[in-house]
Amino acid sequence: MNKVHLNIKLIGKVQGVTFRQTTKYVADQSGIKGFVRNEPDGSLYMEAEAEQWELDTFLEWCNDGPDRARVDSCEVTEGELKDFKDFVIVKK
Repeated sequence: MNKVHLNIKLIGKVQGVTFRQTTKYVADQSGIKGFVRNEPDGSLYMEAEAEQWELDTFLEWCNDGPDRARVDSCEVTEGELKDFKDFVIVKK
């Protein structure tokens, strides 16, 4: 098992469109661990850990998001594994 850690920043109409809740549902169904949170600049930030193939599918979904969302940009960087136990919504 080769887990990968990704830092993901989504820019566009990604707040106020149930993006975080839907992302948690998709992550839970896919076995992805990590977190998602709204950022003050209107973007969405998440960290996700899973097998690369699972993250590839997850990123495809992130580029579309839920029905009312519009993703203009998806910035992805690799990071160090943090061994998250589940996927949570972080509220500030």
